[in-house]
Amino acid sequence: VQLVESGGGLVQPGGSLRLSCAASGFTFSTASMYWYRQAPGKGREFVAEISNTGDTTNYADSVKGRFTISRDNAKNTVYLQMNSLKPEDTAVYYCWVGNYWGQGTQVTVSS
Repeated sequence: VQLVESGGGLVQPGGSLRLSCAASGFTFSTASMYWYRQAPGKGREFVAEISNTGDTTNYADSVKGRFTISRDNAKNTVYLQMNSLKPEDTAVYYCWVGNYWGQGTQVTVSS
């Protein structure tokens, strides 16, 4: 299993970023996918999940209404659209499936 995140960077408060996670090594279309994040000095926390078909999503309260998780089963990729970013969203964002983690992508929200 390989998960490769991309799309992180430095953005001003109120800005947007779109993260991608390219997956391989398993049957992507049968797996629910997850995004987690880890802020400096804190533990890893759940951000969002999406069912294998994309019909069902779930979000942490802290990102609800600002973040949107989606997937493209033809491309074996899951996305995280992040809008109205806040400094407290600064973290390394990870893709997760079945006890496998990607390497993470850094998101920094700062003016």
